[in-house]
Amino acid sequence: MTDTPKKSKKPSRQQVFTLLVQIGRKDGDGLPDGATGAALMCFASGVDEAEAVRETVALLKQADTAPLDVTGYGTLAEREAEGHEISDEERDLMARALAENAVIVAQVTPFFDEA
Repeated sequence: MTDTPKKSKKPSRQQVFTLLVQIGRKDGDGLPDGATGAALMCFASGVDEAEAVRETVALLKQADTAPLDVTGYGTLAEREAEGHEISDEERDLMARALAENAVIVAQVTPFFDEA
């Protein structure tokens, strides 16, 4: 009997992307009265940014929100290369998104019309 080398588990191709999603109003969206929409800072896992965006939009639609626009800010490494300051809290949320293969909404900033 010969020992055959065990195949090592391939490292996950998943990465975490930082996304800024603008949402409009929709019944049951949970935004405060008088808000016209909101910006959501999200950390989303995916094999590429397109997958992360698709998963985030699908999740937000299931949560009764109305996603209008998504801006991608890249992976942790890409953000660091651009000189972004990234807090320990953000790093922890990114690690959680990767570990759970999840979309995490880290911050919600409602928009209000200036009258």
